[in-house]
Amino acid sequence: MDANASSFKIILGSASVARRKILAEMGYEFTVMTADIDEKGIRKEKPEELVMAIAEAKLMETSSQAEAILPKLPVGHYKMDAEPTLLITSDQVVVYEGMVREKPSSKEEARQFIKDYSGGHAATVGSVIITNLKTGFRKGGWDKVEIYFHEIPDEMINKLIEEGTVLYVAGGLIIEHPLILPFIKEVVGTTDSVMGLPKALTERLIKEAL
Repeated sequence: MDANASSFKIILGSASVARRKILAEMGYEFTVMTADIDEKGIRKEKPEELVMAIAEAKLMETSSQAEAILPKLPVGHYKMDAEPTLLITSDQVVVYEGMVREKPSSKEEARQFIKDYSGGHAATVGSVIITNLKTGFRKGGWDKVEIYFHEIPDEMINKLIEEGTVLYVAGGLIIEHPLILPFIKEVVGTTDSVMGLPKALTERLIKEAL
C-alpha cells in the first residue's frame, strides 16, 4: 500500500462483498456507494469493451433512467476538499467459447454454465476505472484470467446450485468457493482478478490518479 494512503479518500462504487474484501486486503479504508444501472442495456462486440463501458456507465448517467454514482455526489465539494477522493468503479464478465456470460437468469442456466466448464475452461475479463473527484482525472484498464477445470461431478453441480452463491455471480463462476475449489485445475492470472478487483491494476491506477 502507498505510504501516503492517508492523504486521500476512496469511494468504492460497488455492492460486491468480494470487491470490498479485496480493497480492505490492500490496506485501504473506503466508503461504499452503489449504482443501479441496466447493464443488459449496454452491448459491445468485445468483452474488454463491454466491461469498460459498464464500469463507465456506473459513473455517468446515460440516456436510460440509470442510477449512476457521479450525479449523486456533490462533485463541487470534492473539488474544494484538501484531500483528493478517488472513486473506483468496475465490472466483470465471464467469456466461454467466445461468448460473454453475465449472471445466470435461472437455476437451469447456472447448471448449464457449470456443466460447460466441467473438464473445460473459461476466462474472466474485469475492468477498473478510477476517477479523481478533485482533479477530474479518470483512467481505466482491464485484466483477463484463464481458468481450467477438472471434470465436475453432477452431484457437486447440484450442491452448488442449491447453495445458491453461483446464481449471483457473472457466468455462475466462482473459483474460491469450497465446493468448486477442488475442481480447479489451473488459474492463469490472479484470484483477486477473478473475484472482481485485480489488485495490481487497481494499485497502478490509484497511483496514476494521484
